[in-house]
Amino acid sequence: MMLRAMLAENYRSLRSIRMDLGQVNLFVGENGTGKSNLYRSLQLVQAAARGTLAQEIAVEGGMASALWTGRRRPNEPVRIRLEAELLDEERAITFRYLIEAGLRPPAAAGFAFEPQIKTEELSIETGRRPVTVLKRAGPAIMVRNEAGRMEEHPEQVLTSETALSLLGDAGHYPEIGAFRRAVLQWRFFHGFRTDRDSPLRQPCLAVTAPMLEESGANLAAVFATLAHIRQDTVELDRAITEAFDGARLSVPDPEEFASFGLVFPQFPQRLFQPRELSDGQIRFLALAGALLSYRSPTFVALNEPEASLHPSMLPPLAAMIATAARSSQIWLVTHSELLAREVEQRCGVRSRRVIRNEGATWIDGMRLTGEIAEDDA
Repeated sequence: MMLRAMLAENYRSLRSIRMDLGQVNLFVGENGTGKSNLYRSLQLVQAAARGTLAQEIAVEGGMASALWTGRRRPNEPVRIRLEAELLDEERAITFRYLIEAGLRPPAAAGFAFEPQIKTEELSIETGRRPVTVLKRAGPAIMVRNEAGRMEEHPEQVLTSETALSLLGDAGHYPEIGAFRRAVLQWRFFHGFRTDRDSPLRQPCLAVTAPMLEESGANLAAVFATLAHIRQDTVELDRAITEAFDGARLSVPDPEEFASFGLVFPQFPQRLFQPRELSDGQIRFLALAGALLSYRSPTFVALNEPEASLHPSMLPPLAAMIATAARSSQIWLVTHSELLAREVEQRCGVRSRRVIRNEGATWIDGMRLTGEIAEDDA
């Protein structure tokens, strides 16, 4: 499924922003404009599907830190509102999911700064009017049964739990399960540890790895899967050769553990282990694992992937992004004008410039409907 549109209201610097999305979504802007908050709002949608929304917001410092702190209209509810619209092109079905989280009422159960889920709703549209399949208000859940009628679900949820995670895993509601599975396939790569003890620098268990974990801990297994199971590393080899002046990736046939190294043309008899590589080199390899893995995630989000990379690595990175975009929807946040230009040229898209408008994050040239005029793109 393709993420066709998103909305975020009252989340950090996102006062109210709705965007239509395409196959490649490129966001450029200065530090402090809120680029990462756009990215983070989609992570929270995935957290709702996983059932970890309360934990994710707690990690941010709780609702006190996550809520929009600017001026509000009188009597406006203090709530974070997130929406995601997914299109299943094969079945011509549009899924729309809404979730609102607010503060704990004074006399309610729950901890003071954890989010309290106020509303959830999932609807589907197949060309006619939208049909609601899940509707939650407080702890009570209404769900569409096999006969097409809304009925109350016998189980109530805690105010910090999501109905999407509870029912999407139950096996009785195919539409809810389909939407949840699609969102759980998204991959967010916010950055990789590159210190001496980073999992990127360690061998890992030799288990077939179709996709890179968000921590990068199975990077060696991802490379081994490409080299020894798919037996096709053409795109990976090309990217590494271009990024590292002719270097070659070496992936031994794994036994109990999978490992890898680089062979540089200046030292053809010497295998450089991951612990010997620079931060930029190991980070580029992790990005290669994320973008060129055996199985393509439906949605890949990269947040400032240019960090620690030498400028000469940015054109090969853009080439990998273009390759990944053939089968994955891409969300790229960067403040590198060079990377943005390279991606624009290779993917045939225009960047969206993130700005501050009266203290709130906004997209330059975007209409309130979420569309960007061609002349302003």
